[in-house]
Amino acid sequence: MSARRAPRRPARHRRAAVLAAGAAAAALALSACGSGNQAKGGGDTKFVQGTGGISVVKNKSDRQAAPDLSGKTLDGKRLDLLKEYKGKIIAFNVWGSWCAPCRAEAPNLTKVANEYKDKGVQFVGLNTRDVDTAPPLSFEKRYEVPYPSFHDPSAKLLLRFPKGSLNPQFIPSTIFIDRNGKIAASAPHALSVDELRKTLDPLVAEK
Repeated sequence: MSARRAPRRPARHRRAAVLAAGAAAAALALSACGSGNQAKGGGDTKFVQGTGGISVVKNKSDRQAAPDLSGKTLDGKRLDLLKEYKGKIIAFNVWGSWCAPCRAEAPNLTKVANEYKDKGVQFVGLNTRDVDTAPPLSFEKRYEVPYPSFHDPSAKLLLRFPKGSLNPQFIPSTIFIDRNGKIAASAPHALSVDELRKTLDPLVAEK
């Protein structure tokens, strides 16, 4: 006797399975490259929602200390963040070469980084989820990025930021660190040139 064949699943069940798989893939993509317009998360961050979805801590005494990150950059050099840029305002951008909003934001970051380099502002990147350095290095070359980026494929450095200050699900994100090494603002989405200027100008003006 020939072996009995397993009954075929009805077409509607197959379609449901395909739709479920597609929904799961879409959810994963959204979590991998989010572009939310509001800061999320708990923690006693003292953030106040500003314009354009940028959260700020206006009172300097309420600001949390930024982590003193150290590690290798994409080009293999060692960088100690707060030691290297002590006394500077730091615009710390989290990005990935795989992230479409990061590609859209890159020219804005390059423009403002060049504009503000003589105002005591240092831009620094953190490249995440790129295991191979070739794609992010190509990204930096394409957009003429003038500042270094940590290579953090497993997000170990990213997760050192205080709870509520930087959501690892939202990429790109930018943290603004004042001259005293404290977190002054956070933006969990791609930023325009105007948004970058409006966030940096008050920090530059601080005494």
